[in-house]
Amino acid sequence: MTLDKRALLLIFPVVLAGYLLAAFSVHITQSRSIRALEHAKLSQRLEHAAAVFQTEIRRSKSFLNALLNSNALRQFVSETDKTYRATALGVRLQESVKSLSDDPMGFVSLVILTSKLETEYYFENSWDPFAEVDGAQVELARKLVKGTKLTDWTYLHDVGGRPRIVYSQFIDPITLGRPLPSNKANALLMQVAVQPDRFLEMQAALKKEYEADIVLQPWPLAVTDDLSASAPLGPALYATLTVSDAHFDSQMMRQKMLLALGAVAMSLFSIWLIVFLIRRFITGPIATLDANVMAVMVGARDEIVDHDEAGEIGRLNQNIRELHRQSVHSLELVQKSSWTDTLTGISNRAHFNTLATGVVEEAISSGEKCSLLFIDIDNFKFVNDKHGHEVGDELLKTLAARLADHVDAITRRRGQKPAIFARLSGDEFAVLVRSRPGDGTVREIAAAILALFDDGFEVSGKRYPVTASIGAAICPDDASNVAELISNADAAMYQAKSAGKNRSTRFSRALHDKRTRLRQIQEELRSLDPDEQFHLVYMPIVDTKGSVTGCEALLRWHSPILGNVTPDEFVPIAESSGLFSKIDWWVINKAMSDCGQLKALFGPDTVLAINISSAELHSRSISDYFSDCVERHRLQPGSIDIELTETFAVKVSDQLRRNIEDLRQKGFRLSIDDFGAGYTSVQQIIDYAADTIKLDRALVTNLTASQSLPVLKAVVALCHAKDMAVVGEGVDTPEKLAMLTAAGCDRFQGYLISKPLSLDDLGIWALTRTARPTAEPVEGNAEEWRTAACSTPVSV
Repeated sequence: MTLDKRALLLIFPVVLAGYLLAAFSVHITQSRSIRALEHAKLSQRLEHAAAVFQTEIRRSKSFLNALLNSNALRQFVSETDKTYRATALGVRLQESVKSLSDDPMGFVSLVILTSKLETEYYFENSWDPFAEVDGAQVELARKLVKGTKLTDWTYLHDVGGRPRIVYSQFIDPITLGRPLPSNKANALLMQVAVQPDRFLEMQAALKKEYEADIVLQPWPLAVTDDLSASAPLGPALYATLTVSDAHFDSQMMRQKMLLALGAVAMSLFSIWLIVFLIRRFITGPIATLDANVMAVMVGARDEIVDHDEAGEIGRLNQNIRELHRQSVHSLELVQKSSWTDTLTGISNRAHFNTLATGVVEEAISSGEKCSLLFIDIDNFKFVNDKHGHEVGDELLKTLAARLADHVDAITRRRGQKPAIFARLSGDEFAVLVRSRPGDGTVREIAAAILALFDDGFEVSGKRYPVTASIGAAICPDDASNVAELISNADAAMYQAKSAGKNRSTRFSRALHDKRTRLRQIQEELRSLDPDEQFHLVYMPIVDTKGSVTGCEALLRWHSPILGNVTPDEFVPIAESSGLFSKIDWWVINKAMSDCGQLKALFGPDTVLAINISSAELHSRSISDYFSDCVERHRLQPGSIDIELTETFAVKVSDQLRRNIEDLRQKGFRLSIDDFGAGYTSVQQIIDYAADTIKLDRALVTNLTASQSLPVLKAVVALCHAKDMAVVGEGVDTPEKLAMLTAAGCDRFQGYLISKPLSLDDLGIWALTRTARPTAEPVEGNAEEWRTAACSTPVSV
């Protein structure tokens, strides 16, 4: 929500409420004054109406006096001839009445009555030529005749559609003056009636305005709180008008509406004015400042524009500009620190990924190519461990500087864009070259890097035995993004290491296929069901007499997707990905479940050899699992020979020592497998006593090929000195068997005896050996022993 809207939402209710409260206060304080004004106005108008009424009374009296003073009336009264009087004098009297009337169309009437209420004359100024005096006026005359009054006026308002003021006077027919009271019976009663038109108009106007009739009554209005007024029309006649509360309330409601509308109008105007001023002097400058900050944030502007504003907003603008300047400076420092390798001063992996991403995207969009060289220092760990980390750090710094100089020199000489050079991790560097493949740039850079390691690498006048292995990958031929490009170049670098180090290798489809297969094997290992895809084969172990003393359980895997996968291929992957426990525990349980059938084939003393991963030896639960399995399958621990590769002793933890001791105390047999494969030492035989030593097939092949019988005898004698039996592996020729026998080996295993067989095939192999009697071997005669032990064909 913007500041303008926020200000409007905050100000509008407050201002509107203030004006409405003020209007309400005005209404409350002025209501009585307004009521008093209305009462005064009503009284004034009613008094005006009364004055008009009294004027009409005086007009009627003057009208009658004028007739009394006229000759027409005098002649009419004194004339005794009724016919003449009714015709000639009556017309003259009629003309006198009309001449005295101000309004020719106004109502006026004259009636002359005797004391016996006989009509001597009647005339009215109207459209009716046959009009006669009505009953109301006759009734009035009867009252006057019976009364004592000689003159009187009366307002006849309840006489149908013609209210009128009647002025009555008794006259002496001779003198036309007032008669004596005693002579009233001989007097004539003259009545002049006029219609008070102006009074009636004012009465109608008041009724329309106040929605109430004027009440005529012989007494004045009593004092009340109502809006009312009373005015005298004459003696014993008062005009009274009482206005209802609803009428006054409606008048006040109109006032309320006017006040409310005025309050709203003033509120809107005040709010508009306030918002205009706030926008002009407060929110406007803040909005401008916000727009400037937003422009800087989105990159449309480098810094905030300085506005010449006074007061707090001006200081806020200056402070934000200074804060932005400091933030940019800090960001530059942090960015430089986060993108720079602290040891060598060149770009680190994060900065390299950022820069390389832009180069790769540009190369793909433009149809060009770029090449990545992944450099790993061979034997760096050896130098670091032997000469110390200070020497290792100095070597890396010197190497980074020389690599940068050589790469920059080559790209400048070829007129190419500068290469991106970075240290990815410990002894790994990367160079991204923006050049076309085949122009020789990558080859020249790789050769220059390798040349730095001729006769070792010199640091501070001393040479160290390190070389470089380089892997190259091209975008987009080998990869379409930075992560894949680094991964493929890394794979090519490991291929260079495998090929002998100190060389460069281009990523190839074969490497891609190999990595793909490794990834597929890992994915299949994670999801497979061992009971469906794994199975065990068994390789017999015989003694010097040719008798089977045990069988080694070997794992085989047939994947419906990958086909047959050899242990040499999937076991290292399982160990590196943490899946060895799943495999080893299945092998242990499955092999022990088959142990009973092996004993049935070769005798109750047959020993089952089970290989377990070196990594599994560090598990706390391995000893308990072996115990649970022998108990479940009703075996003796002495029937199980746990084969450990010789590499287990390279790094011995306390947990591993406890596991080995626990297994030996429970009665399990232990063998050191593949003895002599790579980490063989006499100290292992002395420190880690085992029941059996199995000579690695490579060691057997080398010693038998070189006819090193004394060496072989010495190794066997050393093992016998530690009370260890010796098993020769890889016995696939009679010559190897003869030499191992001559050296004093206790047992033998190899394809010359039997290849690994399934449990069913192993039963057939055992039956075949039983069906073919063998000659008793002669002690010391290897040829005769071989003939006896190997009378069965290798294949099944």
